[in-house]
Amino acid sequence: MFTLKALKKNRTIKYGVPMLLLVVGGSFGLREFTQIRYDSQRIRKKLDPSLEAKVNVERQPVILEEEYEKIKKVNMEEWRNIRGPRPWEDSREYQDQQRSRLDEKPRG
Repeated sequence: MFTLKALKKNRTIKYGVPMLLLVVGGSFGLREFTQIRYDSQRIRKKLDPSLEAKVNVERQPVILEEEYEKIKKVNMEEWRNIRGPRPWEDSREYQDQQRSRLDEKPRG
């Protein structure tokens, strides 16, 4: 009986043990919840087979070479840089103004 009263008054047992249980139990709980999170992300990020073929690392140099060939065919002398509109500007109106300005300027 004496030891039970002494244990109830002991501050380490009264406050320390519940705190230790909370920290250790919280660690295990967080581990489980984060595992569920990563599992759901892995399931959500699975690619279609057609997209997976495009992203395939072994085929990557071939894709780069194909893109390089496409760029070689583009006529860079006729290319014009047209700035996109700012959020507060009307996009069609601004681009029409830019095109008309570029058409007025002589090239050379």
